[in-house]
Amino acid sequence: MTATSGSATHPVFHWFLPTGGDGRRLGGSVHGLEIGDAEARAGARDEGRRPASLDYLTQLARAADTLGYEGVLTPTGAHCEDAWIVTAALIAQTRRLKFLVAFRPGLVAPALAAQMAATFQRLSDGRLLLNVVAGGSDAEQRGYGDPLAHDERYQRAEEFLEVVRASWSGTRFDHHGTHYQLTGARLRRPPAPIPRVYLGGSSPPALQLAADHADTYLTWGEPVPLVAEKVDRVRALAAARGRTVRFGLRIHVISRDSTARAWQDAEALIAGLDDATIAAGQQRLRALESVGQRRMLDLHGGSRDRLVVAPNLWAGIGLVRGGAGTALVGAHDEVAERIAEYRAAGIDEFVLSGYPHLEEAYRFAEEVRPLLG
Repeated sequence: MTATSGSATHPVFHWFLPTGGDGRRLGGSVHGLEIGDAEARAGARDEGRRPASLDYLTQLARAADTLGYEGVLTPTGAHCEDAWIVTAALIAQTRRLKFLVAFRPGLVAPALAAQMAATFQRLSDGRLLLNVVAGGSDAEQRGYGDPLAHDERYQRAEEFLEVVRASWSGTRFDHHGTHYQLTGARLRRPPAPIPRVYLGGSSPPALQLAADHADTYLTWGEPVPLVAEKVDRVRALAAARGRTVRFGLRIHVISRDSTARAWQDAEALIAGLDDATIAAGQQRLRALESVGQRRMLDLHGGSRDRLVVAPNLWAGIGLVRGGAGTALVGAHDEVAERIAEYRAAGIDEFVLSGYPHLEEAYRFAEEVRPLLG
């Protein structure tokens, strides 16, 4: 199925804030998820590691701000620094950059989350975006003291968002649900503007939750026909509820002056991975409950020989990395052409990254974005 039309507005580009660390190579560790659980940090050889220090994250955030990115996605999970604290530390270091803060509904009470968001909006002058992450790994959720399984977490997330939005109205209310009980709740200083809510996931509960509550639905970088099919499905579900939703794509980029150099650098990212490391990583990722993660893994099946899954779409990152596992690889004009194809499929926003994140943020902004008009 093909999306009926692309977006009529200009594309919006965000960058990624690597709060689990950065580097020039992918290493042997297998990390968590991103949309649907947590953004996975890149493993790297010791000589190429960049710790997620406040100095480095500030440098990257200031670069994204100067380069004109709309915002930066900040992940959540056991592998990285806390997203709320990191982004709060960066508010005063940036001017217009927005912060797409990933957080998990099961780990904080909804009325408190609504208050945190309102405070962030006031301190940042309205620069908060919220990425609601229901959680895609039962094991990691249990490590935080959350016993709910995959589908139950989406049910709770729906109730969570109902309470958050009621809090943002500024009126006093009661809520008596399955997961939350509130009596006489009221947020005395609601946020202005109301933060946009981003949601991801590929399972039926995730798609329905996005249709009901998301301002922007996020998906990982699958081939264009698969992305278009998902866009059409969420759009139809949202229309049935009288809603419209924007769509975003989470993907890496390896854009160079020549096609040959781009593919050379892509291969260099995984040059240090042996077969045993890849097999162990694939086994662990396959055990996760995330439907989106399984779709990522099915693109290549763990084989080095199946990594080019569509024109200029490379799945090598997903050999050992959870979450977003694909990259647009090619000359600058080729990457721009592929982005235009996703735009035609209905994608409004792009959340990009690359290794190392600082250098790739400059390269995309200076070489690819001018080609997009």
